Amino acid sequence: KVVVGDQDGVITCFGIKKGEAVPVFKTLPGQKIARLELGGALNTPQEKIFVATGSEVRGFTKRGKQFLSFETNLTESIKAMHISGADLFLCASYIYNHYCDCKDQHYYLSGDKINDVLCLPVDKVNCITPVLACQDRVLRVLQGSDLLYEAEVPGPPTVLALNNGNGGDSGEEIVYGTSDGKLGLIQINGSKPIPKWEIGNEKKRGGILCIDSFDILGDGVKELLVGRDDGVLEIYNFESADDPALRYDHALSESIASIQGGCVGKDGYDEILASTYSGWLTGLTTEPVHREGGSGEELKLSQEMQSKISSLRNELEHLQIKVLQEREKYQQSSQSSTAVSAVPAFSVNDKFTLNKDDASYSLILEVQTAIDNVLVQSDVPIDLLDVDKNSAVVSFSSCDSEPNSNFLLATYRCQANTTRLELKVRSIEGQYGTLQAYVTPRIQPKTCQVHQYQIKPLSLHQRTHSIDHDRPMNALTLKGQFSFAEIHSWVVFCLPEVPEKTPAGESITFYFQNTFLGTQLESTYRKGEGCFKSDNISTISILKDVLSKEATKRKINLNISYDVNEESVRHTLKLIHPKLEYQQLLAKKVHLIDALRELQVHEGNVDFLLPKYRSILEEADQLLEEYKRQPAHLERLYGMITDLFIDKFKFKGTNVKTKVPLLLEILDGCDQDGLIAFFETA
Repeated sequence: KVVVGDQDGVITCFGIKKGEAVPVFKTLPGQKIARLELGGALNTPQEKIFVATGSEVRGFTKRGKQFLSFETNLTESIKAMHISGADLFLCASYIYNHYCDCKDQHYYLSGDKINDVLCLPVDKVNCITPVLACQDRVLRVLQGSDLLYEAEVPGPPTVLALNNGNGGDSGEEIVYGTSDGKLGLIQINGSKPIPKWEIGNEKKRGGILCIDSFDILGDGVKELLVGRDDGVLEIYNFESADDPALRYDHALSESIASIQGGCVGKDGYDEILASTYSGWLTGLTTEPVHREGGSGEELKLSQEMQSKISSLRNELEHLQIKVLQEREKYQQSSQSSTAVSAVPAFSVNDKFTLNKDDASYSLILEVQTAIDNVLVQSDVPIDLLDVDKNSAVVSFSSCDSEPNSNFLLATYRCQANTTRLELKVRSIEGQYGTLQAYVTPRIQPKTCQVHQYQIKPLSLHQRTHSIDHDRPMNALTLKGQFSFAEIHSWVVFCLPEVPEKTPAGESITFYFQNTFLGTQLESTYRKGEGCFKSDNISTISILKDVLSKEATKRKINLNISYDVNEESVRHTLKLIHPKLEYQQLLAKKVHLIDALRELQVHEGNVDFLLPKYRSILEEADQLLEEYKRQPAHLERLYGMITDLFIDKFKFKGTNVKTKVPLLLEILDGCDQDGLIAFFETA
């Protein structure tokens, strides 16, 4: 049997007989179901159904009879839930609560948003050990209401699962999946975490939303089933305990909300069942599709198939007639004298995240019905990058950036049945504002939803666990009559991945890395004082401008002092130079391709060319592809070096804007020593 909870608050339980879904029970609609878990007494079949809706937990038997309605004391909606025997673990955005037999036991306030919760199996580890997956790239391990320790993971963890479904031999092993598509196994023992293995996201696939362990290959070892937000379903098997290898993958058209292995459709044949965002349930079976045997067998199979196809056709025709009738009914009612126009409600699943690999933002929009078009507008200069998976037709409109500061207006027209659209944008640090997406699905009457995304002043910075303290650092110190909450709100305004809630305690330190250049930033602040250190003087300059502007808005007097390290400019130039050299060489090669191809056509062969030109011709397609994928990359680097030059002298009180043309000439020459000398003597 399969049980599913949906966004309309309906719980549906069904089985499969002869390829048809046979309902067992269905509840009435209500609040959206955030989580659904199976539970029961420890070491017995887990057959009780528990769902979390709003701040309430309900329990149902496998026949659909409700036996529990527990209204928790949480003020926010439940985001994550785990059940172990009589123990119930619930999390809202920042709050964790543990209940035993519906009585409050423990409480914990997390420093960042909680994405998932899990408890190590009590029968194996003999104590209750809850683990929280938090947005700031850590797993927080608790003991009672206290933090035992934190385990660092390589990305923001979105989902946790017990290894093998039972925590492995020790019961301490947890598999985690991150929003940037990484997968890992970590052992949580009493004193410290032990990382076992980690799989990066080499294929640039989506973030991980769900994990299950099930022996689908029938080799006696449970495989790892993984569902991602770009619709890719993966099966990893284990040659040895610490060496998972991707065995199979399958692409669905929308994000996978849940994944389970089990026997559903036919005895003796295991299946993987996945539910996707818009409400589809898809089963992948181990049953062979083409049966072996004589023609009689095949005929029987084809007749079975034909009857199935004809019943589906009938169902489809019936639905089409129903839709036409409803549409006519709506048209008539909308034209009558007592017409009431109703705006159809639809939900958009959106995600705006920074990719570390190419320092760009991914905007993923997913709607439960087909998308007609998406209009993207921005009041700051940003570049739209190509996305391979994107089949939508894009058209740009000219913008007048002066009066209304409108820098980008682009329309994506989607092909029929597109429910998911992925865009990539790259911003410029120091230029901040709002990106807006107007989403119009293919529903009548035409309706549009607007979603806004903040482009922050230091938009290309990403949180990191630690930085290199040996680098030459510039420092910016602020002092004034401001509270801890006020300076925290300014940092939230400037930098991504900072929790909106003011941290507990007197002071806080965050570390960041610039994903484009690899420079770093350390920010430490408390009530009345803030200190920001970076090896990139432009980062300090942007912070100084934005923080003074924010303080002025609130009429707060700031005492700003800075300590500029001359060595840091040379260090930053050395970080930028290899990128600059690579992009200049790429641009030169791309400019030569047309001429070389013309030579090839005229001469018939290219044996007379120098090897370096021959290799350009051989790699022409890859070079053009790479150049197309990152437009304006070279201009970006020129802009960053120019900003660095202006910022260095701005802190000395000198305006060097007249010397910029000279600097650009030196940049075209691509001489690192000449560039450093120019910075030092200008």
